Amino acid sequence: MAEGKKIIQKQKPMRTVLTGLTPAVAASVYYFGWRSLVLLFVVTFFGFLTEYIFDRFYNKPVTEAVFVTCVLFALSLPPTLPYWMAALGIIFGLVFGKLAFGGFGRNVFNPALVGRIFLYINFGNAMTGKGAWLDPDGTFPAGLVRFTLDSISEATPLRALASGGSVAVKDLFLGNTGGCLGDTAAFLLIMGGIYILWKKAANYRIVTGVLLGFLAMNGSLWLAGLTFDPLRGLLAGGFLLGAFFMATDPVSAAQTNRGRWIYGILIGVLSVLIRVFSNWPEGIMFAILLGNMFAPIIDYALSARKRKGEGHA
Repeated sequence: MAEGKKIIQKQKPMRTVLTGLTPAVAASVYYFGWRSLVLLFVVTFFGFLTEYIFDRFYNKPVTEAVFVTCVLFALSLPPTLPYWMAALGIIFGLVFGKLAFGGFGRNVFNPALVGRIFLYINFGNAMTGKGAWLDPDGTFPAGLVRFTLDSISEATPLRALASGGSVAVKDLFLGNTGGCLGDTAAFLLIMGGIYILWKKAANYRIVTGVLLGFLAMNGSLWLAGLTFDPLRGLLAGGFLLGAFFMATDPVSAAQTNRGRWIYGILIGVLSVLIRVFSNWPEGIMFAILLGNMFAPIIDYALSARKRKGEGHA
């Protein structure tokens, strides 16, 4: 069958990333009910349809990367978000974060984050308001026998910590806290992240750089009395989801090895600064988009410096 007739172009690295995200998807059902899976289905349906229409015009197959984008986008949403908002967000993210640049391999920004920030800015109450969050049910069989939960959470762990409250490390690690669908159970994200690093579907330089930049900046501000401790900062919110699965997007990240270190450290540092000194406690998503913007500049500067050095040799 000619490539132009294929519906889906297989990409082994993308399937590896999807495997790494599977525990977080399963946890979203366990903690918040089957509505999370329906939300994921809605996002995937409209995401695939959007890319299919675009690629059909150019007689190209849809790449499996769209499924990674859809899963990441869905996992970054609050459990109660209306379906139509989720559909609108993924359509916007793919069109203006990826397809407008020419499709897979040409996008400057991570399309999942473009869609999330579109919702964050335009539907702030649904994304961050009091009714957006649920207290997870960690008592077996928990959400496995429920469509959704009724217990509204007063605030996410990040907001509680930022306002001087306390959240147990154990709860952050196991997922017994409110939050987005995919960022509550830190240990599952760590397991999935280690898996994609082991399979080389994510670059370890980027992940290590993000973690080092974050810990150095968060630790410094913590010692100065400006924020909470680095361990809770690491486990709370969507930081681990962003560090392992979003910052490592092979298209929108830096392409040189040295550039990946700089790119990762930049994201880690910026995520802390945005958390502490802005009204957005979830700084990682803005930090990654800023990192996407600077990634080509970092690579260009490093390449230019290398050429200059060779010219003087």
